[in-house]
Amino acid sequence: MSAINRQPKKSSDKRSLLIVSGILASIGISLFAYLMFYTAPEEVTERVEIIAVTDEGCIAETMDGFAVNIGECNAQEGDFIVALVDQKTKERAAAMNPTN
Repeated sequence: MSAINRQPKKSSDKRSLLIVSGILASIGISLFAYLMFYTAPEEVTERVEIIAVTDEGCIAETMDGFAVNIGECNAQEGDFIVALVDQKTKERAAAMNPTN
């Protein structure tokens, strides 16, 4: 009888580890890119009515009925001004509070 000396190939173990690491890294990068896209503001200039002035900034109501914080402003309650409004905040508010 002849003895066959078989040893596991170490290169295939390294290659499979590299493939699994690459897949996990690409999943992580994809999730990070999606998160950055989802949370990045999409600001649009819009005419709003000031409904409150607080320490954190002015609270304004958009023409389609959403209350947003526009930051510091030099206006009084009831004034109409043009301000930057984050559209994604409005989309999230609509998703959380459906009108139907």
